[in-house]
Amino acid sequence: MGAHGEPRPLTAEKSTLTGAAEVPGDKSISHRSLILGALSVGRTEVTGLLEGRDVLDTGEAMRAFGATLERLGDGHWTVDGVGVGGFMEPDRVIDCGNSGTGARLIMGAMATTDLTATFTGDESLNGRPMARVTDPLALFGARTHGRRGGRLPMTVVGAADPVPVRYEVPVPSAQVKSAVLLAGLNAPGETVVVEKEPTRDHTERMLSGFGASVEVGEENGRRVITLGGHAELEPRAVAVPRDPSSAAFPVCAALIAEGSEVTAPGVGLNPTRAGLFATLMEMGADLSFENERTEGGEPVADLRARFSESMKGVEVPPERAASMIDEFPILAVVAACAEGRTVMRGVGELRVKESDRIAAMAEGLRACGVNVEDDEDTMTVDGSGPLGVPGGATCRSFLDHRIAMSFLCLGFASRSPVTVDDAGPIATSFPAFESLVTGLGGVLRRG
Repeated sequence: MGAHGEPRPLTAEKSTLTGAAEVPGDKSISHRSLILGALSVGRTEVTGLLEGRDVLDTGEAMRAFGATLERLGDGHWTVDGVGVGGFMEPDRVIDCGNSGTGARLIMGAMATTDLTATFTGDESLNGRPMARVTDPLALFGARTHGRRGGRLPMTVVGAADPVPVRYEVPVPSAQVKSAVLLAGLNAPGETVVVEKEPTRDHTERMLSGFGASVEVGEENGRRVITLGGHAELEPRAVAVPRDPSSAAFPVCAALIAEGSEVTAPGVGLNPTRAGLFATLMEMGADLSFENERTEGGEPVADLRARFSESMKGVEVPPERAASMIDEFPILAVVAACAEGRTVMRGVGELRVKESDRIAAMAEGLRACGVNVEDDEDTMTVDGSGPLGVPGGATCRSFLDHRIAMSFLCLGFASRSPVTVDDAGPIATSFPAFESLVTGLGGVLRRG
């Protein structure tokens, strides 16, 4: 069942995709722009905001904590913030829908303010572990009461007298890092986060842009972020670049669908998010980066992807996983259409995303005639070569937007159509996906 309705099956047939794919704004930056705007004193103006369900749920949460949000037009919003430590106690349960990012970041933002809030979500979100965030928040003095296993619904009691924290993130997770940094805004002294492996750095960049004191350094080969507490954030204009995780779908579909050529303009290429594109180039993809520039402090380029019949399987090193963690499902589809074996290591984090993405991709690819091996931290795909995937299966989406979109992209390149049992969750991150790909020439059938 979709996050907000009955199951909506969708079938993709062999297609040729051509044209410009104007993908939506970056989801990570969209979430953070609303949260940091709410924590600022004054009015923040956001353009290019992703208006998917996940981000809209975060906006509703900021309203519940006392901020004022107004939509001026497509992707154009203003946020009148209440300042760090200025959140009001919400008079209703905070429903984060399908968004783990929203839930974890909002918990961090309120954890050092003396108030209580209860969080819930859809079936998928309520099944995901929250201890990875609530454990470090407890170090600040916050208390949590949730379901067995640290799952939502969960009540968070913010710390009345928070203390600064030094925290070493045990697994690469931008969500955990960001939650700790947001909590540190209203704590005294300095909050320090140590990463063994760098993760997407939008939070550090944006905190600095909003006026927080943020220093990034290195200590014994580890990345160290130091945040000055009791910050006063200043509102700013945020121009959200287009989401590389969303761009991955039309770009990869063009690489595997015969005769295709697609341009994705204005895509953010933050180095901590660009692992997929580096991997595609290693595989031999006909992918180019044009009009490279900087917008809103983020590197941006226009991506041009052409059907690539000579792609080869590669080994993706574990240290690259954090920079492409959301793109492994669509990479597995590309790997299925390449020659030879692709080995993806260090991907254990995929098992605790919107679904167990390793298990979901393995199940669906096998149903489509592709050989897949997997263990706790590795996924291996034996490619069938260009136009060699049989397809012809109905694949379960597991309420996961990226699983659904990945299998639809496979359907554009496989010999027989591919159906996903529920395309409803796609609206959480990419509500225009269906109209965009059909506008490029992709053939989709409902039911």
